[in-house]
Amino acid sequence: MATYDSSTSTRHHSVIIIGGGQAGLSLSYYLQVAGIDHLVLEKNTLTHTWRTQRWDTFCLVTPNWQCTLPGYPYQGDDPHGFMKKDEIIAYLDGFIQSVNAPVQEHSAVRVVKTRAEGGYEVRTDAVVYHADQVVVASGGYHIPIIPRMAERLPDTVLQLHSEQYRNPGALPPGNVLVVGSGQSGAQIAEDLHLEGRKVYLAVGDAPRCARFYRGKDVVDWLADMHYYDLPVQEHPLREGVRDNTNHYVTGRDGGRDIDLRKFANEGMELYGFLTDLRDGVLQFEPNLQEKLDQADAVYNRINDSIDQYIARQGIDAPQQARYEPVWQPDAERTALDLQQAGISSVIWCIGFRPDFTWVDLPVFNGHGYPAHVRGVTRQAGLYFLGLPWLHTWGSGRFSGIARDAEFIAERIREQQVSKVACEMAA
Repeated sequence: MATYDSSTSTRHHSVIIIGGGQAGLSLSYYLQVAGIDHLVLEKNTLTHTWRTQRWDTFCLVTPNWQCTLPGYPYQGDDPHGFMKKDEIIAYLDGFIQSVNAPVQEHSAVRVVKTRAEGGYEVRTDAVVYHADQVVVASGGYHIPIIPRMAERLPDTVLQLHSEQYRNPGALPPGNVLVVGSGQSGAQIAEDLHLEGRKVYLAVGDAPRCARFYRGKDVVDWLADMHYYDLPVQEHPLREGVRDNTNHYVTGRDGGRDIDLRKFANEGMELYGFLTDLRDGVLQFEPNLQEKLDQADAVYNRINDSIDQYIARQGIDAPQQARYEPVWQPDAERTALDLQQAGISSVIWCIGFRPDFTWVDLPVFNGHGYPAHVRGVTRQAGLYFLGLPWLHTWGSGRFSGIARDAEFIAERIREQQVSKVACEMAA
């Protein structure tokens, strides 16, 4: 990894990339191929998030063969397995070494704005950078979401966000409330459950999917069906798909379904949406049955689409029955006394919100989300990369970032050519 002396107060680069994750480094790969001068600014250190914001048993939920970072595809001996945390970090360390990007670490960007002379000004605490073009590759998961009701929890209850959770042994004795059933919530609830901790789970809107179906990983089937090539503008939900919660499933122990109903049969306590806390009593919406049914409906709908593909293609694949619920709630429960339930820890697994307040440019919609087409904004020379569903399902993942980065690199090259042509014409 190349490093730079930041003692100079002002520096110029053709391109500044903000964010040294897989998105920013993937773009650096293609800009190096094109011979375009650039610098990557990373506010922490490379792989910081993977090293410090994942629990101990974290693993990929997509098979290893989908790790296709540019110039560095997965080369291990288990393409249909699921890399664990340490293996993911090792893979990324190898990618970092392979790319050898020009990176300035510990360089948090405070503002990006246009310059009167043209181009952009990018300010960090130490340096003011001038750039002809800027790529924001900092992802979309910036600020952990914790509801205001958390302020009313007693001091005796430990509160963590999912990014702070490490393992069951790090929590105090007692029962645990997990709030949210997306990928993080469902997997953390499973992690606690498998270690014998009593878990109360407040579900969310997350759908679920099968790990394996009719002889193959569901991801393999969907890849064969070209689902991962579907651009956002052709998705039935269009840009609305960007707001969807990811399906819960796991790659743990070789991969399996996560079935909350099965956990309930084994003693996990399931509740609907958590809405409030009053006098030490948690309040829930009476919608557990509805949310479980919705998750299962998506599970079966995905499998139905695979059935239809198998039939159309005349594929010889083993038959598999539709999922039928293994547990039903006796009644909706809308209240839970913290003290009586013995809850000593609460883990908030309700996601993150983006924070682009430091981008002082008119490129955002009413929700503070960048308006773009495949990462290209209306502001000439300003791009976004690595956002969920930037272009396809894989845009924020190891599987699709190379395609997006190559596309942005080509737009950058075109912008450079256009600028030179204008200067020559003048």
